[in-house]
Amino acid sequence: MNRSQLLLWLSECTGDEIWSIDYCRKSKIPAQWIEEMRDAYESGFNTTEEMIFYRNELVNHFEGIRDVDLACKIAQSLRINVAEIVQSQFSRTGVVRAIREAIEEG
Repeated sequence: MNRSQLLLWLSECTGDEIWSIDYCRKSKIPAQWIEEMRDAYESGFNTTEEMIFYRNELVNHFEGIRDVDLACKIAQSLRINVAEIVQSQFSRTGVVRAIREAIEEG
């Protein structure tokens, strides 16, 4: 996998999104990665952060890949110490931001 493709995927990651399986395939995420990271997620209803929206509609269940997990997989592929980053951050968005910073400092 080439670095530019990995960085393109990372540029789309926010830390708060779930990519649909269809979107992952269209984006050419490797099938092995999709199978490894795919999961079924369930909305919570206490806070907005717990709710899952798809095409601006609140959904109860959604199958896909969390973009924070994709960002971690990308970082591993680029030989970034993901465990250290995850332990040092308090949010998924922080993890993605720290991954980007580690790659930039490279």
